[in-house]
Amino acid sequence: MKFNKLKFNGVYEIILEPNIDDRGSFLRIYDFDEFKEKGLHRDWVQENHSKTYKKGTIRGLHFQYKPFTEAKLVKCIKGSLFNVFVDLRKDSETFGKWDSVILNEEDKKLIFIPKGFANGFCILKDDTEIIYKSDNIYNSEYEGQIRWNDVDLNINWPSSNPILSEKDLQSMSFNDFIREHKYLSI
Repeated sequence: MKFNKLKFNGVYEIILEPNIDDRGSFLRIYDFDEFKEKGLHRDWVQENHSKTYKKGTIRGLHFQYKPFTEAKLVKCIKGSLFNVFVDLRKDSETFGKWDSVILNEEDKKLIFIPKGFANGFCILKDDTEIIYKSDNIYNSEYEGQIRWNDVDLNINWPSSNPILSEKDLQSMSFNDFIREHKYLSI
């Protein structure tokens, strides 16, 4: 495994190294010792599988409030997606900024997103599936979301007319989040 720091403190792109032979391949997705050595080991308490049917669908920008804030370890297992993460951490140099990575089934990458970020993604191929680990349980009463097309965040999504859930259509603006919460407590 190769751990590449991205421009936001604590966010890593992890390149997986498959063993391939005539029978097929073997891919180690998580290694306690390697993650611990990089300071990324978490007590993963939940693993989720998400399937999205249509290209152009956007899910996010989602997060959970304290005490249910969560770090995530995300891998695309089928299709392709544009994964976005927004820094909501107090006193972070990149507070209110966003970054992105493209994940797909061929690239053998994971993205580690620490606590304190909103996360969302846009589907680039029909029938895209991801799996992700979380170090906290999901609690709908502590869920938050920021509008995918917030003018202050100005995210350059690859879909200008996305398919959205009703919940995501009702998301708050980034400025409303700041006014109500200032930052995401972790």
